[in-house]
Amino acid sequence: MTGHTDNTILIAAPLDLTWDLTNDLERWPELFSEYATVDIIERQGDKTTFRLTMHPDDEGRVWSWVSEREADRTAGTVRARRVETGPFEHMDIFWEYREVDGGTSMRWVQDFAMKPTAPVDDAGMTEHINRNSKIQMALIRDKVEQHARESAR
Repeated sequence: MTGHTDNTILIAAPLDLTWDLTNDLERWPELFSEYATVDIIERQGDKTTFRLTMHPDDEGRVWSWVSEREADRTAGTVRARRVETGPFEHMDIFWEYREVDGGTSMRWVQDFAMKPTAPVDDAGMTEHINRNSKIQMALIRDKVEQHARESAR
């Protein structure tokens, strides 16, 4: 069995603004509630290798990993994968942006498998990612929409 999630949100903001804000990795600690820091390791064109570090969890543990992300602005897509997989066998993420009536549709698709030694199985992680994606996407939507309103003034 493998895990798969697919979540979409409508952001009432222009596509270019949504793209710029959500693909500015250094801004992620402001956009996401779960990330404490983003450290850029390497940039080569549209491909970025970076370390994400989360805020401590309820037990005080700090999770951190290296990911690789390649953005294709023309296609409105981003493909990412964990380089340091931690509890995952693999983790692949696809972001898709589309201009729609009312703003921008932002979609996140995640395909993964958990290691047998992970504290949660594929089904448990699928549930966790689906729940957390909705929270994070709503936070991002609100912040991008606020930025759009302020920019319009």
